[in-house]
Amino acid sequence: MRRLRHPNIVLFMGAVTQPPNLSIVTEYLSRGSLYRLLHKPGAKETLDERRRLSMAYDVAKGMNYLHRRNPPIVHRDLKSPNLLVDRKYTVKVCDFGLSRLKANTFLSSKTAAGTPEWMAPEVLRDEPSNEKSDVYSFGVILWELATLQQPWGNLNPAQVVAAVGFKCKRLEIPPDVNPQIAALIEACWANEPWKRPSFSAIMETLRPLTKPPTPHTRIVGITMLSFVKPYPTFADRNHMLHNIRFGVEVVC
Repeated sequence: MRRLRHPNIVLFMGAVTQPPNLSIVTEYLSRGSLYRLLHKPGAKETLDERRRLSMAYDVAKGMNYLHRRNPPIVHRDLKSPNLLVDRKYTVKVCDFGLSRLKANTFLSSKTAAGTPEWMAPEVLRDEPSNEKSDVYSFGVILWELATLQQPWGNLNPAQVVAAVGFKCKRLEIPPDVNPQIAALIEACWANEPWKRPSFSAIMETLRPLTKPPTPHTRIVGITMLSFVKPYPTFADRNHMLHNIRFGVEVVC
């Protein structure tokens, strides 16, 4: 962890190795976990859609950095409680307690780990997995950001394992969610891991959605004088120009 340096990865600063107070020291992020921000009262007013998309983009950047390491680092417990937010609403990935280095095609350890609500179906079934299990978990986080709801809030952990791992159930995406985001969430939840996008592809999808719209102007109406004379004089033309009225509207 001390070798990881990225704006969207929590900075490791040191460790206490003498018992009984074994601990890891990291940078302080004042707004706490993304889970706490998303599920507290008034979240929709505090976090508008563009800010939430920017947060999703932050997570994708951090995870892309981990997956592009040599060898790739698979988090295995990616969820909103393990994402911390600073005072500028930048999101950083933390808690690498369950992470593994990817060896060859699959992880060196396939022991089930993580929290069922965010876990990929192959992990819930205790099958070999790779970095695409993190992509599934990101899909759940993106669903949280889009809906401001808690994933599988009506089920207990054992029911989530049965529903997602063995019955191929997925969270319901409300119809008012941005169609591009809905399509990305569904892609992240593909049952076959190889069909899920990489984090670099996810970044390409999210990047344009995080930018504010560029205002531009358009002419919405022109009123001009008409002349009986077929060829207006110079004075007539000047008078005409002074009487052209433009309606200009700023369009976002």
